Amino acid sequence: MNKEVLILKWLDNDLTPQELEAFKALEDYEAIVKLSNYSQGFKAPEFNTDQALKTILTSIEQPPKRQTNWLSPFLKIAAILAICFGAYYYTTTLDTTINTYYAEKSLIQLPDHSEVNLNALSKITYNPKQWANNTRSLKLEGEAFFKVKKGSSFNVVTTSGIVTVLGTEFNVKQRQNYFEVTCYEGIVNVTFNSAETKLKAGDSFLIINNKPIERLTLNAKKPDWLNSLSSFISVPLSEVLDEFERQYNVKIDAKTIKQDELFSGKFTHNDINIALQSITQPLQLRYKKVNKTIILTRE
Repeated sequence: MNKEVLILKWLDNDLTPQELEAFKALEDYEAIVKLSNYSQGFKAPEFNTDQALKTILTSIEQPPKRQTNWLSPFLKIAAILAICFGAYYYTTTLDTTINTYYAEKSLIQLPDHSEVNLNALSKITYNPKQWANNTRSLKLEGEAFFKVKKGSSFNVVTTSGIVTVLGTEFNVKQRQNYFEVTCYEGIVNVTFNSAETKLKAGDSFLIINNKPIERLTLNAKKPDWLNSLSSFISVPLSEVLDEFERQYNVKIDAKTIKQDELFSGKFTHNDINIALQSITQPLQLRYKKVNKTIILTRE
């Protein structure tokens, strides 16, 4: 039995128990249930979606009973249109959110076939309907490497600034008090505090504690973290330790050492002991592991 017939029979309270189960099994059933939470802004000229939904939910729990009303054919048509429109509205206007957890990375394909590599403890959010209308924009929290298909303007929005490109490869890292954009191919436009900066391949833009940091030209083709390495050039130790926590899902206790000391180097994501040595040895630090906490002290 097709969906429209099920809805018609249900509106007429004429579903058998088996048909009622089939109605509940419709792919739009859950969207219909949730519709009342998302459809406050939708008002059909002659039909109240929320009220219809309340009636729908109430009727599902009630035993079938016959109703006779000369208006019922018109109400059925209006209800079917409202339900179908509401389900479409619900499923096409919601944002899509993809996030990673500690020690996790993810490769994502966007609606235009652009690719996003999402680093640990990061999140992107976008609206598929806007992308269908050729508006390419997403929000980023954390760090991601983008490989963008050529086309209309592509915007990456963060709490620190906005990155705009047409088609290129670039990396964006936005963490607390840290904002870095690196261009690997093409040209990238960065907007920070209403000022625009253009980056070409090899250029990098870095803000730490709301202050711009001068960066050297890079020769790399991709960010190191895609190869399970975190690399740093004259970055405060606090940022290095924060990244270590994200990659290994541990807590670092470094309260007895200065964390504004600058660090240059790399650590692997595949061996925690080697990674710790890569950080502690150049800075003459000791480390001790206690369960999932790593305690750092001076030698």
